[in-house]
Amino acid sequence: MANLVEEFAEFRKSRVWRSVFRAGSGQSNLHRSLAVQQNVFLHLAAVKVRRRALEFGVTWYLGTLSLACFLILTVTGILLMLYYHPSVPQAYADMKDLQFVVSAGVFLRNLHRWSAHAMVLLVFAHLFKVFYRGAYRPPREFNWVIGVILLMITLFLSYTGYLLPWDQLAFWAITVGSNILAAVPLLGAKIRFLILGGHTVNANALLRFYVLHCVILPLIAALFVAVHFWRIRKDGGLYTGEKSDD
Repeated sequence: MANLVEEFAEFRKSRVWRSVFRAGSGQSNLHRSLAVQQNVFLHLAAVKVRRRALEFGVTWYLGTLSLACFLILTVTGILLMLYYHPSVPQAYADMKDLQFVVSAGVFLRNLHRWSAHAMVLLVFAHLFKVFYRGAYRPPREFNWVIGVILLMITLFLSYTGYLLPWDQLAFWAITVGSNILAAVPLLGAKIRFLILGGHTVNANALLRFYVLHCVILPLIAALFVAVHFWRIRKDGGLYTGEKSDD
């Protein structure tokens, strides 16, 4: 064990380690700041935060809980993709296999579904909390817009995932929703045709919803989440209601 510790200490002095963690570690504020700013995983976080901003009553941790749901959805979604085929009628058969054949398949699917419901609720609550406390005011108005965009992406993620089980509930729910979308003046019919890949809910629609739900929208959401956290830091940290925040 002692040799292992010594080897690790020597490795931390190597060029490989310093190429990954360029600032190293230290006790000074400068070293701590560099360790955060020069790390791809930490640079979105603030070097220092106000003690008041960490209190539960400020944010109710709604943003953090929303991010946690998104991470759960990402992990469970990847696992579900191992058993799912976006084709007709195999998609429905895969859902039945997850329910009756795959070990812990019901738990995995329900965890994904309830996390999606929780994320929609939490993002709504997060925006209501921000609006109620006035945290959307300057200089944070741009981040408010980013938050509204993230809400829309969350709703689109929930909507596109609704069709994937390819059962009667999903089929007719998407049919009704797409018909409502077609009623939008000027561009409604064209947007409906673009989303469905045709005039009816069929195999083309299932494939497009699958790509949107599993690839395009999650990547866009991850990008905007990163920008959202970055703007929190650039705008002076979390809004606490104190006069110094303005």
